[in-house]
Amino acid sequence: MARSPDDRRHPGETVRHDVGYAPTRDVLIRCGMEVMTQQGFAATGLDALLRRATVPKGSFYHYFDSKAEYGREIMKAYDSFFRHKLDRALNDERLAPLARTRAFVEAAKAGMAKYSYTRGCLVGNLSQEVEALPEDYRSALDEIVKGWQRKVAHCLERAYEAGEIGSADCDALAEFFWIGWEGAVMRARLVKNGLPLDTFIAGFVAGLPRPDEPKARSRRTS
Repeated sequence: MARSPDDRRHPGETVRHDVGYAPTRDVLIRCGMEVMTQQGFAATGLDALLRRATVPKGSFYHYFDSKAEYGREIMKAYDSFFRHKLDRALNDERLAPLARTRAFVEAAKAGMAKYSYTRGCLVGNLSQEVEALPEDYRSALDEIVKGWQRKVAHCLERAYEAGEIGSADCDALAEFFWIGWEGAVMRARLVKNGLPLDTFIAGFVAGLPRPDEPKARSRRTS
């Protein structure tokens, strides 16, 4: 009988038989996301990661040609996971638009607290070491963040339509949101609590244009 790819292993390697052929790739992606949200790409040794996932090296190379390709697939999976997280908060019609941004922060804060603030944002982690990563990672990371920015911009547009904020460049505000957010996540990991995330969202919302500001400017110039 022909052996499955998971059985093509080097002498001495241990096979975890309850991880079948179909889910092995998902196990590797999930484990990679867990580790890289803690320590980034360069510090993640492949051998240690495979021991943690209890997957043989032969199986890894069945699914991925290299660690660089593996990292690309992890980025895609993390983007999908995070987009879902954003959509759940920012599209929640039960809340006013600005309250949805706060709901996202609260959900993210709970996620960080669950792991005692040892895990951050994968995209933020990789962005800090981008000079040492494959060149195409730079554009991939930038496109991921731009996708997240569009979701926040859309939410801010809804806030304007609802009369919660004044007229503004929502795309620029969304870019500012993510620049500040990544810094807040780093600080939360440093101090091991969620106060930097609270400070960030309070400052961001306080800096948004007030609904009456455009009218006030109009009266002054009339």
